[in-house]
Amino acid sequence: MSEEWITGKNPVLETLKSGRSVNKVLVLESMKQQVQQQIIQAAKQQQVNVQKVPKQKLDAIGDHHQGVAASVAAYDYASLDDLFAVAESRQEAPFFILLDQLEDPHNLGSIMRTADAVGAHGIVIPKRRSVQLTQTVAKSSTGAIEHIPVARVTNMNQAIEELKDRQVWVVGTDASATEDYRQSSYDMPIALVVGSEGQGMSRLVAKNCDWFVKLPMKGHVTSLNASVSASILMYEVLRKREQVGD
Repeated sequence: MSEEWITGKNPVLETLKSGRSVNKVLVLESMKQQVQQQIIQAAKQQQVNVQKVPKQKLDAIGDHHQGVAASVAAYDYASLDDLFAVAESRQEAPFFILLDQLEDPHNLGSIMRTADAVGAHGIVIPKRRSVQLTQTVAKSSTGAIEHIPVARVTNMNQAIEELKDRQVWVVGTDASATEDYRQSSYDMPIALVVGSEGQGMSRLVAKNCDWFVKLPMKGHVTSLNASVSASILMYEVLRKREQVGD
């Protein structure tokens, strides 16, 4: 398994808290003492070696490192069974996010962040024509990558068929849909499909959806960023599943 670097204070702290295997942590030798000690203490609790290094060393790893970087093994992907196991452990109806050909790592990171916030049980991405789990995604997720499992499948349509066989309803988004996203019920096992930034979901994936919802567009723009659309839908699922105060 290849090595990856996580950079930035919060992503590194979240990585250490998650219990993930960390090889070492590098901190800027001239970093403010209070911040430096916070990183060192978190690493010490996980028995991870910390090295104080000059800025040039961190600059060679990547931009925007904020004076800290952690060397970790490349990210492991989950399986669909793993995602179902998360839902079962919480005694909740499965709630998955399917990303069809999403290419922007910042969008994936943002979606992971929201998915973790709403308590989704996992994300599914295809192996081909899709962004994968990278350091950029990790940084954009601000640590959520350590908490939300991501399953990588060879064929998204086959994965959808498997989800359907396991009583999961698959909901797509389409501007031409007749049903407003606020009209749907989401208390059953559900998988939300979010398409690519430019083309939306593929024809075959759309064909396999059980139904479609749309986000009303009252202004002049005709579409929203993929991560924004996904966040709106995910919070609607949470709103329908949980009463305020639960």
